[in-house]
Amino acid sequence: MDDIQGILNAMMRTAVDPQTAAVAIAVIGLNIHFGYTGLINIGQSAFMLLGAYGFAISITQGWPLPVAILVGLAVAFVFALVLGVPTLKLRGDYLAIVTISAAEIIRYVGRSGGYESLSNLTNAAQGIAGSQYRTPFTDLSPFPTGTTQLLPFNYLDVAGGSTVVRLLGWLVVVAAIWTAVRIGRRKVGLEGSTRTLAMVGLTALVVVLLFFLAPVSQRNTGVNGWWFTVVAWILVGISLIIVLGLTRSPWGRALKGVREDEDAMRSLGKNVFAIKMQALIIGGLFGAIGGMMYVLPAAVQPDALGRSITFFAYTALLLGGAATIWGPVLGSLIFFVGRVFLIGVANTYLSSDDYLNIMNGQQTSQFAFIIVGVALMLLVIFRPQGILGDKRELRFNV
Repeated sequence: MDDIQGILNAMMRTAVDPQTAAVAIAVIGLNIHFGYTGLINIGQSAFMLLGAYGFAISITQGWPLPVAILVGLAVAFVFALVLGVPTLKLRGDYLAIVTISAAEIIRYVGRSGGYESLSNLTNAAQGIAGSQYRTPFTDLSPFPTGTTQLLPFNYLDVAGGSTVVRLLGWLVVVAAIWTAVRIGRRKVGLEGSTRTLAMVGLTALVVVLLFFLAPVSQRNTGVNGWWFTVVAWILVGISLIIVLGLTRSPWGRALKGVREDEDAMRSLGKNVFAIKMQALIIGGLFGAIGGMMYVLPAAVQPDALGRSITFFAYTALLLGGAATIWGPVLGSLIFFVGRVFLIGVANTYLSSDDYLNIMNGQQTSQFAFIIVGVALMLLVIFRPQGILGDKRELRFNV
């Protein structure tokens, strides 16, 4: 049971990790592209990398933090214009090829050391160390020094942390999540404010129980500390509110119209190109914000924000449900937490002398990705709409 508890604690640390929140923000932007507008953008990592570079380089050049954030957003805005003007008339796989190529160009330019002036800014393939740009953000922390454990009262304080207490707790968590998913998919007869209150209440219950069953202790300020975590997840909440407002507006309905039938939208006098460009810019700005938060506790390294991040984002989006408000966040949490679970199980039971010693540490990580890939294929085959999605939302005009 101690081995299992260690895996659960690692999963909870990943769930609250600011980089998980950062990817969730980027997935929210990708949801605007793919879920609501039908743009098959395989280059979301480029927006993240450009936002990270704009932010980090501005700080290293001595610019204040607010200006650095604006620079990161401005770079992503310009890239969206440059990318969108010649390519948004393309559809389907043609747009996918162009966007992934553009993302690779950005990555290779970032890691190139051929131009001394550029290399001095980006440090080529070595990237920019977080210590060079993290300090202005860390200095804003209102938290005191030291370490804090969220929810000090946990399973250890009930019957000495017995297995029965933990099993009962996890059964309640599973039941609450299952009920919340059914409410989210409108399988339960709740509507309006009652449905919203039920979702909020179940979500709060699940969060409290998770921290009760797998307590997390982190530094208040510092790399991956509570200051980074709180800001990242507040940004996730703000992003969800913005997307909710946009998609409930006439502009949001126009996005879905473009996704379902461009020609019909043109016949109604709508400027389809302008709507696509607006969606590309807004989704790209979310990607840039995600990129800034992603590198704050780490470093700006071009290969770390490459193709894999885009594919992670698509996996999270498809898992949670495209064209849904909560889908990007739910999918991101399940993807990253599930990957840690698979790696933890493989390390504990498949590469340990106490159990089956059939693979090493590097192989367990590869094994986790194999399982994730198989799960994604099964998801696309048997439930392409994801956990919260609707099959009707996947009718793209491509």
